[in-house]
Amino acid sequence: MTDRDRTPDGRPQNARPRDALGRPLPPGEEGVERVPEDLDLDVEETIAEGQRLLDHGFPFHAHEVFEAMWKKAPPEERPLWQGLAQLAVGLTHLLRGNPTGAESLLKQGQARVRHYEDEPPYRLDIDGLASWADHLLTEIARDEPIPAPPTPRLRMP
Repeated sequence: MTDRDRTPDGRPQNARPRDALGRPLPPGEEGVERVPEDLDLDVEETIAEGQRLLDHGFPFHAHEVFEAMWKKAPPEERPLWQGLAQLAVGLTHLLRGNPTGAESLLKQGQARVRHYEDEPPYRLDIDGLASWADHLLTEIARDEPIPAPPTPRLRMP
């Protein structure tokens, strides 16, 4: 039995390489760069990095960026960042071919971000994100492959 990978402070970690959608690859294969576990961005950097990752086809990584903000955000903002993380991982599940998981996470994320639609913080396009999720949910309900789902836009135009 081999020892588990550990961080320098002794916490368990999975050091296996991952593909663009966050799936583990066999040991020794080259994966994509991972989001550091100690990521510490401010709100503007978080939104910009999340959008950059979404634009480049890395929704799983965008989810990790939003999750890092969710963990440190003030309590009144945590549902916002959790919702953004769920929308991103919902897209991840869709791209992985898991429409059931995608549907569940898109619904949960949409419900969380909609709490902010009356006064969207940080110029986030809450209505646009909700519409984007509605579009994907409609496509999932058709039970047909979705060849290239649209990329969500985080900010208002």
